[in-house]
Amino acid sequence: MTFNLLIAPDFAPERFAGWHMLNTVLQKKSGLALHLLTPASAAEQARLIAEGKVDAVYANPFDAASMVRDSGYQAVARPLGKSDEMVIATAAGSPLNTVEELQSGCRIALTDNKDVKLIGLRLLESADLTEADVQWQLVDTYQAAARMAIKGEVDASFFLAEAFHSLSRLTAAQLKPLIESKLADITHVLLTHPRMAAEAGRLRDALLGLAGTPEGQPVLDELGIKGGFEAMNEEDAEFMIDLMDTLLD
Repeated sequence: MTFNLLIAPDFAPERFAGWHMLNTVLQKKSGLALHLLTPASAAEQARLIAEGKVDAVYANPFDAASMVRDSGYQAVARPLGKSDEMVIATAAGSPLNTVEELQSGCRIALTDNKDVKLIGLRLLESADLTEADVQWQLVDTYQAAARMAIKGEVDASFFLAEAFHSLSRLTAAQLKPLIESKLADITHVLLTHPRMAAEAGRLRDALLGLAGTPEGQPVLDELGIKGGFEAMNEEDAEFMIDLMDTLLD
């Protein structure tokens, strides 16, 4: 039986080769047949999940919270020492130097990544800005968000920190970060569907066994997850979900 493994569409395009490498190594180490799904957008991811086509998913923390609570997915593993952080950035030549200088009515570009927006809204509180105070510009990719900031079409853009730090040197030189979050306890999570319960342990063990091995470490390095993965239990998942709920309040 073949299981579909979905990777959330939150990562820079240059990581895609690494995810395919990971899928190949996991198949070899676990003995499971895994088919990799790499949706181009959050909407495509939601459709695939709603259609019941996703057996395992490497999800962002916001989506993971709803999938665990609403769809019965089980948390299996998370990256070790690699939290999900976000960056608010503006054009290098912008007069803005701090988040506090953003004013009501400002324009902010962002992708359809709910946890990035959630964390960003918390950071905007220091400027006394709420969601209603911002003119949001939804884009498909972080590269598009960067272009809008560079061209002055928005006052700032929201980025997943990993995506921001993966921008090309030319693009990065034309941007100026205003702030980067330091939450530490919120991460992407590997989840498995209840129908994969009997195989979840094999997938987890294969993932945890990558670090420091000749086959696994190069893949982890390619993905920027140099420390590998650690096991995650129900209690760990509930703790992170509670943190997400706190951000929502």
